[in-house]
Amino acid sequence: MKWTKPNFSKNQINKAGDILISTRSTSEELGEAIDILSNWRSSHSFPLHVFAVRLKRLSRKINSSAIIIRRLKRVPSILKKLKRAQTSKMKMSRMQDIGGCRSVLSNIDEVNQLVELYKKSRGIKHKLSNEKNYIMNPKPDGYRSYHLVYKYFSDKSPIYDSLMIEIQIRTNLQHYWATAVETVDHFTGQAIKSNEGEEEWKDFFRLVSSAFATMEKTQIVPNTPDNQNELRQQIQKLARKLDVVKKMNEWARIHKIIENYEKDTKSQFDFYLLNLNLDTKELKIFAYKTNQEEFANAEYSKLEERMLTNKENRDIVLVSAETNKELRKAYPNYFLDTKEFVNQLNIYFKESK
Repeated sequence: MKWTKPNFSKNQINKAGDILISTRSTSEELGEAIDILSNWRSSHSFPLHVFAVRLKRLSRKINSSAIIIRRLKRVPSILKKLKRAQTSKMKMSRMQDIGGCRSVLSNIDEVNQLVELYKKSRGIKHKLSNEKNYIMNPKPDGYRSYHLVYKYFSDKSPIYDSLMIEIQIRTNLQHYWATAVETVDHFTGQAIKSNEGEEEWKDFFRLVSSAFATMEKTQIVPNTPDNQNELRQQIQKLARKLDVVKKMNEWARIHKIIENYEKDTKSQFDFYLLNLNLDTKELKIFAYKTNQEEFANAEYSKLEERMLTNKENRDIVLVSAETNKELRKAYPNYFLDTKEFVNQLNIYFKESK
């Protein structure tokens, strides 16, 4: 298939990023900047495919039921990250996670096995440029996962050299937590994922992350109780005050899903474009086959540009998944589904008695 190639220099890419977050940019400048960003993002598709294929092969060696997905970073997330990084002068061309793939496994042992297997796999020419173990060292907000960032290098496709791809490896429990945070953000209009939400909700998720860490026998989140009774009591108190379980159950009931593709036995889709209206809680899903990836990327960019221009309250992302069932497991936040998170929370409460 035909893959998008980068058409702009790093200086042009960085300038486009500056224009997109500036309050003084003209509509013409914004239009040109969005075109540059779209090309820059889409050019990560081929390196991302290469890394995802390897990740899938190695993950399935460890766990045949591992969930492997990949995605190109959403434009609002790119812009938000650029705005936050203004003081550090981080530029768009140096972003590590424009293209990202993820493996979700059953437990910590499997995560550790996969990390070592991936890092030691033979024949890999790409350069490991960054590594973060957020399981042994959880972020202060409670985020836990293992990150590997590689720079792509190839003798056959040097045009993509130095593009960076982020690999996330996490357990089911860590995945339930992360997607529950995004679901709450969707419904409450917060940005807990970016540490910009209400203090009580942020405290709740920090504490729950520590609870899940104790279930996995790993390091708890900084500045949370190491006494299990105290930890459980604080979580229960906030869960009651925020009415967490009731709200999450209600959110699932008012959700509407529109699938804009034929689901028959002959169709095999590889990419899904998820378009979630955050006002109506309506999710539209469009599906594409492997040879339609470039078209899917163009549709992705078109929808995001319209969203930004019209200031629509939407969350849009293009992801890969082998089946519709795997899609729901990988991205429950787009289906506003937090039942696994609630189930695991209940298990923790029972085990703590």
